[in-house]
Amino acid sequence: MTKGRLIASLIAAAGTLLCGPALADNYPAKPLKLIIPFPPGGTTDIVGRGVADQLSKVLGQAVVVENKGGGGGSIGADAIAKAAPDGYTIGIATVSTHAVNPACNAKLSYDPLKDFKPITNLATVANVIAVNPTFPAKNYKEFVAALTANPGKYSFATSGTCGIGHMLGEEFKVLTKTQMVHVPYRGAGPALNDVLANQVPIMVDNLPSSMQFIKSGRLRPIVVAWNKRIDSLPDVPTFAEVGLKDANDPAWYGLVAPAGTPDDIIRKLNEASVKALKDPGLVDRFRGAGAEPVGNTPQQYTAEIKREFDKMRTLVKQQNIKLDQ
Repeated sequence: MTKGRLIASLIAAAGTLLCGPALADNYPAKPLKLIIPFPPGGTTDIVGRGVADQLSKVLGQAVVVENKGGGGGSIGADAIAKAAPDGYTIGIATVSTHAVNPACNAKLSYDPLKDFKPITNLATVANVIAVNPTFPAKNYKEFVAALTANPGKYSFATSGTCGIGHMLGEEFKVLTKTQMVHVPYRGAGPALNDVLANQVPIMVDNLPSSMQFIKSGRLRPIVVAWNKRIDSLPDVPTFAEVGLKDANDPAWYGLVAPAGTPDDIIRKLNEASVKALKDPGLVDRFRGAGAEPVGNTPQQYTAEIKREFDKMRTLVKQQNIKLDQ
């Protein structure tokens, strides 16, 4: 934790001691800001905006979304970490911001475990490898065959260097002994635009941001990371089914606050989030996009973040993955 954040945390703690329960009793007394660390159009944005809409109703205060993309989510995550720990700035945490990016970059400006207070895991989502319909493969077997026959010919787009899509793509290459060229973007939205335009033939993405294009036939799904076949994509196998069990982990999207945020406010935000995630409209919206609502405790989500961070640190070291790849 930086000196500035330590001071902010101490001030927040002192304020909590002085004000006692009154601080949480009056919370929230004004609108909240929700930082989404990726541009509009991607899965993080879909999950974040859906939760913000419903959370506003539960809390009785507006939850204003601010997209702050770049750096594989690190710019937005840093803004969350540096915000005042008063409960009025919260943000979305992802595998990219709190596991992959920190594992890739030892010089990152924030610590994923020390600079945040987890609130809850909002949703898990499937990951997908999809291709532009002009790609010469209609299924997984043909896809691997095309890559094997043409090492280095094809490129894959992701939401950013050392993001979850990048890591999944690299893991796929290792497990299948194939070669693709990574093309990073400033979020899934811009990456999808180029894949749809066939500037890049392959997309490695979270399923929700790609789903609408899969349904419309503008993307062809090849394989998904999920514990079973997706109901709306019954013909698309999971990574486990094709023999790549290690790549079959879903992504998660959670809610965090800056370190130093009072525990009573974290508790209120957790309770409000869990209630929001039970809204039938939000559940349908998530599931229709390929996401599954979670809503666990702060302690459970903290353990999930640490487990994923440790896993990614091991993978980065084993595969010698660099931030500039």
